[in-house]
Amino acid sequence: MTPDDLRETSAALAGRALELPELARAGTVAAYVSVGSEPGTLALLDALRARGVRVLLPALLPDNDLDWGAYEGEGSLTRVQHGGRMALFEPAGERLGPDAVTTAGAVLLPGLAVDARGMRLGRGGGSYDRVLARLERAGAHPALVVLLYDSEVVGHVPAEPHDRPVDAVVTPSGVRRFRPAS
Repeated sequence: MTPDDLRETSAALAGRALELPELARAGTVAAYVSVGSEPGTLALLDALRARGVRVLLPALLPDNDLDWGAYEGEGSLTRVQHGGRMALFEPAGERLGPDAVTTAGAVLLPGLAVDARGMRLGRGGGSYDRVLARLERAGAHPALVVLLYDSEVVGHVPAEPHDRPVDAVVTPSGVRRFRPAS
């Protein structure tokens, strides 16, 4: 995709996501900064902040678990190279601990694909599997939303017994729900 395509896709994705009632009523949203060819998230992060939403972003720990920090705008991000893997943009400020995600009313999850059951295919590092298990242990039930391109909503992805379906997938062309908005 060209830079213009990416900007247009990012703006469309943000617009669709901001229409979700789950994001409209969330005081805190756990999200992520897109990297590489992932659908752009910065426009959405900035729009959430402009609404007064507290946005939490992950910081990858050495064991692939995630710590969290507050997003205070694009200038609050730092580029972190994690070994031989891709560089990530993480919050530069205070770390709030892995349990900070349990305060979120909605969690935006990265993914490679989502299938017709709402099962998400991640990158295989297990970071978000840990997040979902942490939410379950805490009795937290935030809306789980994946941001993808239209072509990444597929018929079937492999799933393990510990995998959990998401509530919705947002693409530039629309929203597909797997569970009604609560």
